[in-house]
Amino acid sequence: MSRSFYPPVRTLMGPGPSDVSPRVLSALSRPTIGHLDPLFVDLMDDVKQLLQYAFQTSNELTIPISAPGSAGMEAAFVNLVSPGDTVIVCQNGVFGGRMKENVERIGATAIMVHDRWGDPVDPQKVAEAFKAHPEASVLAFVHSETSTGVRSDAQTLCALAKDHGALAIVDAVTTLGGIELLVDAWGADAVYSGTQKCLSCVPGISPITFSPKAIERIQNRATKVQSWFLDMQLVMGYWGGNAKRAYHHTAPVNAMYALHESLLMLEEEGLAASFARHRKNHEQLVAGLESIGLSMAVDAEWRLPQLNSVLIPEGVDDAAVRGQLLQDFNLEIGAGLGELAGKQWRIGLMGYGNNPVNVNHCVTALGSVLKR
Repeated sequence: MSRSFYPPVRTLMGPGPSDVSPRVLSALSRPTIGHLDPLFVDLMDDVKQLLQYAFQTSNELTIPISAPGSAGMEAAFVNLVSPGDTVIVCQNGVFGGRMKENVERIGATAIMVHDRWGDPVDPQKVAEAFKAHPEASVLAFVHSETSTGVRSDAQTLCALAKDHGALAIVDAVTTLGGIELLVDAWGADAVYSGTQKCLSCVPGISPITFSPKAIERIQNRATKVQSWFLDMQLVMGYWGGNAKRAYHHTAPVNAMYALHESLLMLEEEGLAASFARHRKNHEQLVAGLESIGLSMAVDAEWRLPQLNSVLIPEGVDDAAVRGQLLQDFNLEIGAGLGELAGKQWRIGLMGYGNNPVNVNHCVTALGSVLKR
């Protein structure tokens, strides 16, 4: 006979989800109201304003999509890319490959710019790709590559797109709330994220923002958006600024309570303070890992403070170590993805979980298991 599920209390230091604040969990349990209730509509407007702060944008079309970060990715592509378009896609990890999949499923052409996994995107290669393909209408890249723990120069890449008359689609799933993200100042046109990383909210929602140029592209499409659910012209009937909202889908009401609370916490702390906290605890983690003989996989200049890639020592059983951490210490760290599987661990220090207690717990537990 099935029973109610009561999960253990774990310390989540993988690539996501991250530890969720008790404040956010408490918000999640508040009474459910209707998704068209006037009070919920007020909350929707507040969430939009808080997301504009988090993204550092005045974009009117800044909303949470009622689905995880992968849906945010798909929303950006299906709205801004049409069959027959040419898109320059940068890949220096797993998620650039997923961008390619989106482009090709739409019926567009993906021009790939490859860099070694663990290195940032090379702007010179992107410039050469634009020179070879002046017809390209979109540049797509990952700002914070979750599979490798590397940051790319989003400001320079967005400028390259603008110089060549292209829109810039930016994956900021592991960025938002953890490191600097200046959507308007950098000239990014579509930026999507996830709630389960540095926002420390429950998984299942994807914040996204579209620039006025992106909206113009959407409104002037010659073909329908491939996805009905993710068609921004339809979604805006529900998430628009008017008091009267058109029914599009039933929003995850309680999850929106949680997102609202997590965004309030970010606003209360302040973006600069959040970035500084992530950086400080990252530096303590690196020092601790090095003290037990481990090495970082990414050059210091391009490391993500919120997602730390660590080289697995030769002869160490990746899965056995992670299994013991989970069993003996209730500590989760992430495995390597793709070509980095078995070669690297990914240690998350995100949002609410980015604190000195977790740093010490991780270093102590990992050191203990490795000694065995």
